[in-house]
Amino acid sequence: MSSLALYRRYRPESFAEVIGQEHVTDPLQQALRNNRVNHAYLFSGPRGCGKTTSARILARCLNCEKGPTPTPCGECQSCQDLARNGPGSIDVIEIDAASHGGVDDARDLREKAFFGPAGSRYKIYIIDEAHMVTSAGFNALLKVVEEPPEHLKFIFATTEPEKVIGTIRSRTHHYPFRLVPPGTLRDYLGEVCGKEDIPVEEGVLPLVVRAGAGSVRDSMSVMDQLLAGAGEDGVTYAMATSLLGYTDGSLLDSVVEAFATGDGAAAFEVVDRVIEGGNDPRRFVADLLERLRDLVILAAVPDAAEKGLIDAPADVIERMQAQAGTFGAAELSRAADLVNEGLTEMRGANSPRLQLELICARVLLPAAYGDERSVMARLDRIERGVNFSAGGAGTGAGAPAMAYVPGPEVHGGAPGEGSVEPGGGPAAARAAVRGPAPAPAPAPAPVSAPPAAPPAAPAQQPPAPAPAPSGAPPAPAAPGAWPTAVSAGGGRRPGGWPTAAPAGGAQSPAQAPAPSGGGGGLDPRTLWPNILETVKN
Repeated sequence: MSSLALYRRYRPESFAEVIGQEHVTDPLQQALRNNRVNHAYLFSGPRGCGKTTSARILARCLNCEKGPTPTPCGECQSCQDLARNGPGSIDVIEIDAASHGGVDDARDLREKAFFGPAGSRYKIYIIDEAHMVTSAGFNALLKVVEEPPEHLKFIFATTEPEKVIGTIRSRTHHYPFRLVPPGTLRDYLGEVCGKEDIPVEEGVLPLVVRAGAGSVRDSMSVMDQLLAGAGEDGVTYAMATSLLGYTDGSLLDSVVEAFATGDGAAAFEVVDRVIEGGNDPRRFVADLLERLRDLVILAAVPDAAEKGLIDAPADVIERMQAQAGTFGAAELSRAADLVNEGLTEMRGANSPRLQLELICARVLLPAAYGDERSVMARLDRIERGVNFSAGGAGTGAGAPAMAYVPGPEVHGGAPGEGSVEPGGGPAAARAAVRGPAPAPAPAPAPVSAPPAAPPAAPAQQPPAPAPAPSGAPPAPAAPGAWPTAVSAGGGRRPGGWPTAAPAGGAQSPAQAPAPSGGGGGLDPRTLWPNILETVKN
């Protein structure tokens, strides 16, 4: 096995082998076919995308005995010297401008450039990292780049073309390289692994492509590291996840399910597992944001995997489809926005764990915020029938469900009545903070009314009190209980419970309060169609 790095062993030797840069290689090959080759070229683009490799291939094409040709023969002396493992050619000079970018180096190059090639058609200078050449150095090269001898060619390669002075840039043919698409890069890595004859699990290549971020050289370096550490069963997903520092998929599944069900205990347990496992909280948040992005796309495009919008193994796609179905659209979008904002806040934070816990709390507490996103998330939960309290925790095993408490319009009572429910809830919390509603003034009793008889006299009944302004009669007293004097608030204590019965006896059906469920309030799912119909009208 060769000791060369993987990206050097598989360096392209022709334009046909360069991947993901057809917008550059096709015009170059056509220019070679038409024999319309310029004297200076500028190759720009991100690192590891093929700039220097393409410059060497262009030099091969120009100096081939059958050239200039778009396909080097690979048999002549020049092609063999410039091959992947060749010794190099004396007429093709590569200069690293990071260490040779001064004015003295430029003057030395200018003096040697006028000498003809030793045994090739052209003398070619490949100046790598051209943006590191100083302004004085570029000015020293300007004359020879502007009017070079016929045997001289320049190829500048740089990641920052804006730093190349305009007088040089205007005298070159500029070809911008770009990052390689993930699908193309994944297929290429699969071919390389096949040539290396080392098995690789299905989920590994997407991780390598993500780590390489579109750079072929970076992706090949990561793949080389994984292949070097492969065991008898090849490169496994667990090995790649731990070595590359990505979050295990089970942790992401757990926290996403906790967000969907409003289970705060499960969410903070995942946070503890992340910290105790030695994982970087920032990396976990970045991976969580990536997962939420995939869920948003799956919710909008159910067949996103078939269309190539999501790159993941089949089993992961299946799990994510199930997770996307447990969220409402507003909930999912709000969670992604909050995680994205939290990731920005974590940069330079002194306590990443605290920031991570705050992110989880914000996602789990839509009721604590009054913005539009939070209101829509709460409506999503109501539509899905997920119970949640003002604290945002889900009603898991052993936790009492929080029933929706309709306002006075639903109960038909006066303001302040019917919005406080025993057992807690948002309305009960607000009523407890505000205190009981002020009681309306009682109606004046007639002067001639006789005083109420003692309760012990069964023959006499107390006079009926004046009706409350709300029009809601009090409930009858329990059997066998002493009647209590009716309060001025319409027969209810501040808590909203009936205290005494009117003298008339039973209530009329029109005045009877609306029946409610066991939780004390109406089920919002039964009210929702009426709400929609009202809004529609």
